[in-house]
Amino acid sequence: MTSTLLRHPAVAGRFYPGDPDDLRAEAESYLSQAEGKTVRAIGCIAPHAGYMYSGHVAGAVFATVEIPRLCVVLCPNHTGMGVPLSIMSEGAWETPLGDVAIDDSFAQALKKEFGELEEDAAAHRAEHAAEVELPFLQLRQAQLRFVPIAVGTGRFDALEKLGKALAHVIGAWKEPVLIVASSDMNHYESDAVTRVKDHMAIERILSLDPRGLYDVVTQQKISMCGYGPAVAMMTAARELGAKSAELVKYATSGDVSGDRMMVVGYAGVIVPVA
Repeated sequence: MTSTLLRHPAVAGRFYPGDPDDLRAEAESYLSQAEGKTVRAIGCIAPHAGYMYSGHVAGAVFATVEIPRLCVVLCPNHTGMGVPLSIMSEGAWETPLGDVAIDDSFAQALKKEFGELEEDAAAHRAEHAAEVELPFLQLRQAQLRFVPIAVGTGRFDALEKLGKALAHVIGAWKEPVLIVASSDMNHYESDAVTRVKDHMAIERILSLDPRGLYDVVTQQKISMCGYGPAVAMMTAARELGAKSAELVKYATSGDVSGDRMMVVGYAGVIVPVA
């Protein structure tokens, strides 16, 4: 892998507009819906579905938190490609709004701290869950750099170790870092069932209870695709002194489509700096 590696968009024109002007207008419309002052945050959870369904929830999250120049974006691995804990340490990701450089210094420090993280572009090539967050982050931070990590393991001990490693590296870093956990909530059940299941998961998230979230998701069969990224983010946040989490917005795809028989849930959560 060379420093000239450029990861091209996998879902531009499908999950979000491929035209820069259209993308900017749509994303800014979602960002503008949030009200009030921004807060400094250690981490957040934002959905990653097509913008027409979940963009308003993601926009509310990213409009509410201060976006520093460095973000770590944790996402699930929907494709099954690559290794279980996949990081990219070099190059940049292309979006219709321009390229976002990977922060190689932070990525290398994190790999040194947590040996289970492996250099692997394959897990990221066709994965949409980190990609769809980038335009929001770009619009809120013109000097954005980031580190992408695809989480394809369901082992709690590995997720906890990743979170603690993130906390250790962030704690020693000389600038603020935001951890973005990219996740949708329950998938493809009725609106009524999804809201009940999602409430159980959100309750654990708002309590900053990583083990509780892991247990309720696995035991209650809640198909929250990014529970791994959320567990790691929450673990890091607790290690860094976070005391609370706040639900910014919740919705389901049924709120947009009108189909209440089979929906996906979306939760926007922020973890403020204590």
